[in-house]
Amino acid sequence: MANDPIHQFQISKILPLEVGGYDISFTNSALFMVATVGLASAFLILTTSGRGLIPTRLQSISEMCYEFVAGLLRDSAGSEGMKFFPLVFSLFVFILVANLFGMFPYFFTVASHIVITAALALLVIGTVVVYGFWKNGLGFLKLFVPSGVPGVLIPLIVLIEVMSFISRPISLSVRLFANLLAGHITLKVFAGFIVTLSGLGIGGVLASILPLAFTVALTALEFLVAFLQAYVFAILTCMYLNDAIHPSH
Repeated sequence: MANDPIHQFQISKILPLEVGGYDISFTNSALFMVATVGLASAFLILTTSGRGLIPTRLQSISEMCYEFVAGLLRDSAGSEGMKFFPLVFSLFVFILVANLFGMFPYFFTVASHIVITAALALLVIGTVVVYGFWKNGLGFLKLFVPSGVPGVLIPLIVLIEVMSFISRPISLSVRLFANLLAGHITLKVFAGFIVTLSGLGIGGVLASILPLAFTVALTALEFLVAFLQAYVFAILTCMYLNDAIHPSH
């Protein structure tokens, strides 16, 4: 069981609870989502209160995060996109902190379950659709009809654009889920090799040096992936929001 690479993703009930036939138990996944929100909120509150003339290291990190997300929005959706800063910043920080939590032994990787990433993706696409129609009315449908397309090709192009739009939440959620799932499984497999080989005597201990080196390298890579996946989710969110603001191709 200790070497089972899938066991780390198993959801377990901490506080079993059933109401009206529905299981609403508090699970390890819920615990780490609450911890993620709590830690991110505490960090932002501490770094934005009592600001001095010279910012501390934590305040500098907070400002870098603010400027980073603001830059993504301005570059992707223009100045009008800044109204979505709270949404994009919250998603970026939540995913980043949740991913970093998952790097600690015996902690739970929230984004390794597609139900979580799918919920975040549907939130983004739902916001795009609602705001797109609210701001542009039926003009939002111009998103599916690129300008300059010959009339005879419009039905085909519209079909392709609609399918592309529908696939957005799928690709957005699967990309985050699959990268974290695959990375953590690979890391657990190499770590399992170390334990297995170390139990074979001196020869096994020497042979375990190679998987140990791979484990260290993969751990560093996974920390990078934790940031990159939060970045990719944020920048794709900005691009999709731009479609809601400026639906014309």
